[in-house]
Amino acid sequence: MRDNNADPYDIKQQVNVLSESQMMIPDCRRRLESALDALRDAVAEAEDDEVCKGGEELSAAQALIAEVEPMFKCE
Repeated sequence: MRDNNADPYDIKQQVNVLSESQMMIPDCRRRLESALDALRDAVAEAEDDEVCKGGEELSAAQALIAEVEPMFKCE
């Protein structure tokens, strides 16, 4: 935008959007990690419960954990 001589107000607004996004991303990551931890805890409890063992929901949760965990280990 600066190279194209955009309106200074528009540039300022985009800088504000960028700053806000940079603050939101770490917060969202922390909340996602917290949700993943809660799901792991729930799965661990369900694995010990005879009623839940082998259930479709438990299998789906385990698959989701296996799919998502590598995304959080890339840092």
